Amino acid sequence: MQTLVFLCIENSCRSQIAQAFAKKYGEGKVNALSAGSHPSGHINEKAVLLMKEYDYDLNSHSSTGTNDLPEGEVHSMISMGCGDSCPTIKAKNRIEWNIPDPKNMELDEFREVIKEIENRVLGLLETI
Repeated sequence: MQTLVFLCIENSCRSQIAQAFAKKYGEGKVNALSAGSHPSGHINEKAVLLMKEYDYDLNSHSSTGTNDLPEGEVHSMISMGCGDSCPTIKAKNRIEWNIPDPKNMELDEFREVIKEIENRVLGLLETI
């Protein structure tokens, strides 16, 4: 099983959503994790609300840092688009998605970002 790690700064929104979709669609195929360089300590409330539309409860997640990641080989490190501020970890593959941060967006715009993340995760899973 390949390990995927989704990274951003706060680990409260984009990386959490990507981890959720990878868990949902890649069950049994990948080990999906997420982390941030400066974790906020909570999951974005809008993300929790909107992911319920996908029958996924983000309340089961926690905002963690890269130091909290378990040891082991990482197949792909996916940066959600935070540029130089994004953390990096040792991985076979490094992928940059450049996803806009939806934390201050209205719900309809936030939904569009969630859909983009879902599509990117599905595309990534097809390559594994």
